[in-house]
Amino acid sequence: MKNLNLPPLELPSPKSENVNNFVSSNRVKSGKIIAPRQHLFLISADDWELFISEWGLYQKKHYILVTRMGGANDYGIDVACFKSNQGFNGAWDNFQCKYYKGEPLAPNTAILEIGKFIWHIFNDDISTPDNYYFFSPKDCSPSLKKLLLNSQKLKEKVTEDWDKTCSDKITKTNNIKLDGDFHKFIDKFDFSIFKYKPVDQVIEEYRETPYFALRFGGGLKDRPEPDLPPQKIEEKESNYISNLFEAYADHKKLPSENFKLNEHSDLLPHFKRQREAFYSAESLRSFARDAISPGVFTALQKAGQDRERFLTKKNRFDPAIQL
Repeated sequence: MKNLNLPPLELPSPKSENVNNFVSSNRVKSGKIIAPRQHLFLISADDWELFISEWGLYQKKHYILVTRMGGANDYGIDVACFKSNQGFNGAWDNFQCKYYKGEPLAPNTAILEIGKFIWHIFNDDISTPDNYYFFSPKDCSPSLKKLLLNSQKLKEKVTEDWDKTCSDKITKTNNIKLDGDFHKFIDKFDFSIFKYKPVDQVIEEYRETPYFALRFGGGLKDRPEPDLPPQKIEEKESNYISNLFEAYADHKKLPSENFKLNEHSDLLPHFKRQREAFYSAESLRSFARDAISPGVFTALQKAGQDRERFLTKKNRFDPAIQL
């Protein structure tokens, strides 16, 4: 073999060896966190179904009823969100969020879904929703977004591509021609209801659910500042205040029915602190309830209550000090 006299070439040290980069124990344990958007690129069909169910929790804040309807004979509805108790007889929104493999959601796929949906409206199977949103793990393609942002062009595209995209795929038994009353119906149909929901927006909505940290990692969101107690005692703290007054009465060697806080100015600073502690604890409870999954929250709450009962039995201190 010839001696090529190649100059020695040494690879530079990787940036990860920079001693100034702090690496936490959590980073070592879990590795690099994948961004939520990248995570959705890798998601499986089954996991996408679960993701949509979890995302549906967020929608319940804005609708009377949110229900999953994906499956055979679903009339082109994936997640139906009703704005009243009247179901399809009232106002509602549809979210088409099926799992599509490969590339972002393309016009041909969306046009078929639109065709099926309008056909079922034409046959009075369902009513027309206020909005029909598309979204998928890899988002909508640029060409589909342009169509969804221009309702007239979308209508023209559906009409133009009907024979090759929709007619033999609406039902398994009949070939649905775009003619007669159905053609007139589509011509008058309001295509502005068809829209898309960007993946980034879906992720931000999902962030409001208690499942975000479990699915995407990154820890819990920061706890907000606790609520301050109002000037007037509210109903939700009345039981706590009643127990507090009983402890004060016991501390002062008085019958509880004779205790009046305004007659014991030395207890006012303690009372103020205890109300602040109550509202701080309530704020933490609400934050934990909304930030973690219901099962985990219930288990933590039970563990705390068991611990409190154990300490109460073990330590027989002055009740005022305990509170």
